[in-house]
Amino acid sequence: MKEDSCLHAALICLGMLYYSHAMSTEKLNHLRPSLHGHHEKGKEGQVLHRSKRGWVWNQFFVIEEYTGPDPVLVGKLHSDIDSGDGNIKYILSGEGAGIIFVIDDKSGNIHATKTLDREERAQYILTAQAVDRNTNRPLEPPSEFIVKVQDINDNPPEFLHENYHANVPERSNVGTSVIQVTASDADDPTYGNSAKLVYSILEGQPYFSVEAQTGIIRTALPNMDREAKEEYHVVIQAKDMGGHMGGLSGTTKVTITLTDVNDNPPKFPQSVYQMSISEASIPGEEVGRLKAKDPDIGENGLVTYSIIDGDGVEMFEITTDYETQEGVVKLKKLLDFETKKTYSLKVEAANVHIDPKFISNGPFKDTVTVKVAVEDADEPPIFLAPSYILEVHENAAAGAVVGRVHAKDPDAANSAIRYSIDRHTDLERYFSINPEDGYIKTIKTLDREEIAWHNISVFATEVYNRHQEAKVPVAIKVLDVNDNAPKFASTYEAFICENAQSNQPFITITADDKDDAANGPRFIFSLPPEIIHNPNFTLRDNRDNTVSILVRRGGFSRQKQDLYLLPIVISDGGIPPMSSTNTLTIRVCGCDSNGSLLSCNAEAYILNAGLSTGALIAILACIVILLVIVVLFVTLKRQKKEPLIVFEEEDVRENIITYDDEGGGEEDTEAFDIATLQNPDGINGFIPRKDIKPEYQYMPRPGLRPAPNSVDVDDFINTRIQEADNDPTAPPYDSIQIYGYEGRGSVAGSLSSLESATTDSDLDYDYLQNWGPRFKKLADLYGSKDTFDDDS
Repeated sequence: MKEDSCLHAALICLGMLYYSHAMSTEKLNHLRPSLHGHHEKGKEGQVLHRSKRGWVWNQFFVIEEYTGPDPVLVGKLHSDIDSGDGNIKYILSGEGAGIIFVIDDKSGNIHATKTLDREERAQYILTAQAVDRNTNRPLEPPSEFIVKVQDINDNPPEFLHENYHANVPERSNVGTSVIQVTASDADDPTYGNSAKLVYSILEGQPYFSVEAQTGIIRTALPNMDREAKEEYHVVIQAKDMGGHMGGLSGTTKVTITLTDVNDNPPKFPQSVYQMSISEASIPGEEVGRLKAKDPDIGENGLVTYSIIDGDGVEMFEITTDYETQEGVVKLKKLLDFETKKTYSLKVEAANVHIDPKFISNGPFKDTVTVKVAVEDADEPPIFLAPSYILEVHENAAAGAVVGRVHAKDPDAANSAIRYSIDRHTDLERYFSINPEDGYIKTIKTLDREEIAWHNISVFATEVYNRHQEAKVPVAIKVLDVNDNAPKFASTYEAFICENAQSNQPFITITADDKDDAANGPRFIFSLPPEIIHNPNFTLRDNRDNTVSILVRRGGFSRQKQDLYLLPIVISDGGIPPMSSTNTLTIRVCGCDSNGSLLSCNAEAYILNAGLSTGALIAILACIVILLVIVVLFVTLKRQKKEPLIVFEEEDVRENIITYDDEGGGEEDTEAFDIATLQNPDGINGFIPRKDIKPEYQYMPRPGLRPAPNSVDVDDFINTRIQEADNDPTAPPYDSIQIYGYEGRGSVAGSLSSLESATTDSDLDYDYLQNWGPRFKKLADLYGSKDTFDDDS
């Protein structure tokens, strides 16, 4: 900092010297007063006149960042007409006039009163004018001039970014471009070397270099290895003044990261891996893991594993865990410790992606030996057969031997085995098993015709470890014994005609035997010895396990005998044979000439006449049709009857108000169920009177129509009364109306005029006289008692 301050002071001194020299030259060249009336001779003696010139200048200069005690003299204005008597006044206007720049109105000297900064403003445009001091009359036209701020090296270079980050592949060639850094200088690039920058490297050698003019950073060493060092910190300097002494400088930091390439093959950290697995493991279970190390990262470090050789190729497999980059050895098939105790595998690890530029660094793979030891496990017993099929004769006595199942312990300990039957498969407990030797015996007598096969399961359990258990299915076939005699396949009933011919077959019998085919057919049919010479019927064996029954003689009579019972003996072909006697029912029936049955009842033969089945069906159909017609008729008749309604739109009974209610008064019509008021007796089950509606329909007069809502109420009522009087369909019809009923349970007395006329009443109805002409009739009927007596 001290050296920079001295340098800055020296530059200011140089600027002042340069300014003094410029001002001297400027005064000599531009501030000369003009000559009045000066004549020059031209060619051939011609006299030329030169016009008058006020003042002449180009521009003024002032150095920036001047910090002296006195204002800086920028320049001096002088007019040719200024004789020095003080009558001329100089005036300055424009940018910064009076604030930054001031002028002596007598001498014309211009001074800068403030420190100027070229980086803030490079020049100022001002206007000067000479006027008469007394009258302020312009003596010269105004002239414009420029004051330029002269630059000094007061701004150091600045980089666009304080920190840069760049990447370059490892093992790049020398001179590989990494990144370009750029700095800028606020000083004037057109004046001196204040803005001429030169780049250099302060930190990061000998790995990187920088171009002095462009700022491009390049690699400087070959074969830089990311696995050895991944990140480098480089400091770059930018210096002005062309890099010479006294120039200002700025720095920036560049972080350069080497990116990975696949230049390293995978390597196993050891040559042999030892693993073990229990023989009880199931396929797919993991045996162990191994990992080949690859210092590369990303896809360059991906490794795949495979088994390329060994005696365990068929028993094991290997997969790749791409998250951990490990090879996972898994069981492929079931193991048996007693058969083979160790296996050897040769595993290879290879890169997935190989860079051809570095193929010479290969091969990009490695191999290792994996030895797998099989551990002995306490295995469950193993049956000698996966399933058993045993046989036993039906009807064998309890305790008969069915067969034997056998299991052994595959372990070297060869534990003792106990046998048991799964009772869920033998709910009826037909069998038992010897827990020590596995012999299966019957507990009950078996019947093949009931259950031909028994499917049970047998457990084999180690004596000293009940958790080690095996299960085997055992199918037991019940062998047939000829213990069922043949019999009719179904219940047979035969019919013969009275006029049946001799040797005529009339039915074929089939037999059935529950025993197996070996003890069943072929069946032999015969008559019992006592009726072997039956005069009515005989048998004919069809040799297909059926027999035909034939008529031995003709001429049967229902009156003498209408039913015959024929015993038939059926024998099977079993050893020893079984036989049974079955009875065939034969009915004698009446037939027509074609042999068709007519009747098999003796009573029906006696009747001279009767109805056939078809006739009975026809009669029943007629009866059903008549019933349907009657039902339809009644239904239609009921639909024609309509309920008695005075008006569909209005029911006068909706205005009836009960007077024994303690509610809201006579005008409270909303406190009642109007349906109850319309039919008060319907609640208690009382059926009211029903009027008979006339057969014909009343056609109202054209002139009588319901009054609209705008018509007076009196006219509306009168119109309704007139319609009712002329309508023969409206009630009352030719029937008796009872007006004395006031409903059940009413605490009020009867209001009927029929009853009140026959009873003595103390009520006074004189007030009816005041109710107007509408109630005149009531007033005459219920007037004063004296008036009524007089009339009588």
